[in-house]
Amino acid sequence: MDKIRIKGGNTLRGRIPIGGAKNAALPLLATSILTDEPVRFERVPDLADVSSMRRLLQVIGVEARMVAGKPGTMELRCSEVLDTTAPYDLVRKMRASVLVLGPLIARAGEARVSLPGGCAIGTRPIDLHLSGLERLGATIELTDGYVHAKAPKGLKGASIRLTMPSVGATENLLMAATLAQGETSIVNAAREPEIVDLARCLVAMGAKIEGAGSETITIQGVPALHAATHAIVPDRIEAGTYAMAAAATGGDVLLEGMRLELFGAAAESMSSAGLVLEEVEGGTRAARANGLRGSDVMTQPFPGFATDLQAQFMALMCIADGASMITETIFENRFMHVPELTRMGANITVQGNSALVRGVGRLKAAPVMATDLRASVSLVIAALAAEGSSELHRIYHLDRGYERLEGKLAAVGAEIERLA
Repeated sequence: MDKIRIKGGNTLRGRIPIGGAKNAALPLLATSILTDEPVRFERVPDLADVSSMRRLLQVIGVEARMVAGKPGTMELRCSEVLDTTAPYDLVRKMRASVLVLGPLIARAGEARVSLPGGCAIGTRPIDLHLSGLERLGATIELTDGYVHAKAPKGLKGASIRLTMPSVGATENLLMAATLAQGETSIVNAAREPEIVDLARCLVAMGAKIEGAGSETITIQGVPALHAATHAIVPDRIEAGTYAMAAAATGGDVLLEGMRLELFGAAAESMSSAGLVLEEVEGGTRAARANGLRGSDVMTQPFPGFATDLQAQFMALMCIADGASMITETIFENRFMHVPELTRMGANITVQGNSALVRGVGRLKAAPVMATDLRASVSLVIAALAAEGSSELHRIYHLDRGYERLEGKLAAVGAEIERLA
């Protein structure tokens, strides 16, 4: 099994291209089910999760191909829905597979999707997806580990109030509502940039949507959607990760294509910890002006501090002056990187959903093991700042969410290599 070796101590300087957002790409690819015309996406990241979604869509009947001569451009066309089942063997590899549920019901009037089950960072049930689809008129049965949803006469517009601003539920319901009869409102909707990007794409396909990015999204159903071309929003999590990697090494990098507004409250938290973040021509500059300072954060739905940046921020605070309190409110079990950071000399005390991090100034290299996607990249940041050479095992987690990570870091001065 592959591993990554990192020799710490090198300062990161240069330009890092930021790819299309993984968390935007997955629902965007699912929109191809909603029309029989071709949909083209630019800036598609080359990631394991994207490949998994592509395979699932092909089972359903979507033809997917990379466009020759245009790197990162993928064209998808679902001329006909051949299969309304999303099988367990594919869904178990990636929870976002459940995002085909809404489009399948809207387009084919039926869907049979495997329950995604739990995962390393928590259970994340899909009850909000199901209750929202029921509000739209779908009948739902749970049998043999599958969600079987039917709406043979089509979906009907409705008012849906989410008990929490679930990103996945908002995406599923937003896609389903585009082809529903009448008006749908999603109240307490998720406000993440990826939601806004999905709405932009659907509007380009002919949907009528207002309010994306606010607490209430209104959709006027249309009879059909059509072909469109859409460039995926930059990956704010990838950008934040590299910003903190630069800060951990005392570096200065240009995050090419990144817009500062996409960070939300994370920008303020990183700034309070000692980062310089500024929009410049070509992207966003991230640098460390002086020392790092302990800073408290609490994860919250956007525009709050993103849970997907929590582990990276913790790694940064391990070498900051003073103490930091990091509180996780989104997912349980999301401190599994703590024991690995401790192996590198970090001083972290976990109590419930909060972690007290006392800065130690310098970490020491050690062999460490990834437990999930964001935990794995927090260990990369720690290793870049540590004294000596560290080895990171189980790096298949990294490949799910970071495109060419070793190459991008090596290009700005990191001493990093992948070993078989």
